[in-house]
Amino acid sequence: MSEVTVRSALAIEVHGLEKTYDDGLIRALDGVDLMVGAEEFAAITGHSGCGKSTLLHLIAALDTPTKGSIRVSGHDVVHLHHASRFRREEVGLVFQLHNLLPRLSVRENVEIAMSGSRRPHRQRAPYADELLEEVGLGGLSDRLPTQLSGGERQRVAIARALANDPPVLLADEPTGSLDSASVDVVLALFRRLRRERQTTIVLVTHDEAVAGAADRIVHMVDGRVISGDGDGAGAGGLRSTT
Repeated sequence: MSEVTVRSALAIEVHGLEKTYDDGLIRALDGVDLMVGAEEFAAITGHSGCGKSTLLHLIAALDTPTKGSIRVSGHDVVHLHHASRFRREEVGLVFQLHNLLPRLSVRENVEIAMSGSRRPHRQRAPYADELLEEVGLGGLSDRLPTQLSGGERQRVAIARALANDPPVLLADEPTGSLDSASVDVVLALFRRLRRERQTTIVLVTHDEAVAGAADRIVHMVDGRVISGDGDGAGAGGLRSTT
C-alpha cells in the first residue's frame, strides 16, 4: 500500500506525542504514536492516570502538547488557528457527565450545539428531533433532562455531539456513571453509528468489558501506548504503533 493510500485511510494520526506539566516534572504522555483508521471504532484503555484522557483531550484540541504532532481528518491540530471551529465541525465530544443544560428541553440541548454552524436556523430544531430519533429518544424532545434516566441523558449528549455531523466522535468514559443496561444501549449505539454513519469513534475507558465492544483495543501504561489489539477497520488493518 502506498504512503498516499495509507494516509487517506487514516482519521487520526498521532506521532511522538508528549505532554508534561510543572516544568517537565510530571510526564502525562511519553512519546505516544497512534493511528486510527477512518470509520474505525477504537477503545483506549488503562488504569487511572495512564494518560488516556490526556491523549483524548489533545486530539480534541482541548489542550496543547509539549511535543509531537496530531492530525485529525487532515487537520494539523497542534497548529490550529481556530480550535473552537475545529471542535464544532470535525469532532463530536462525549464525556462521563452529560453536561446538559437543565432548564433547556432535550431538543434545545441538541440544537444549541448547532450555534455558529452553517445549518440554517429553521432547520436546526427539526434536525435535533431527527438525531434524537436516531439515538432512540423520539418523542422525548420536549422533556427536560431531569425527566430522563441517566442512560437517556447520555444518549442526548451523544445526539448533541452529532449535531454538526462530525466525522470523528471522541468519548471520554461515556459509560462510567451508567448502570449495566444503559451501558449496553450506549455501546450498541456507538457500534451502529460507526456502521451506519461511517463515524470514526475513539472511546476512552478503564473498563476492559466496555473496551471489548470496539473494533480494536489500545492499551496504555504510564503515558505510553504498549499494545493495540485487532485490525484497524477502514484502515486496511493499521494498528497503533508501540
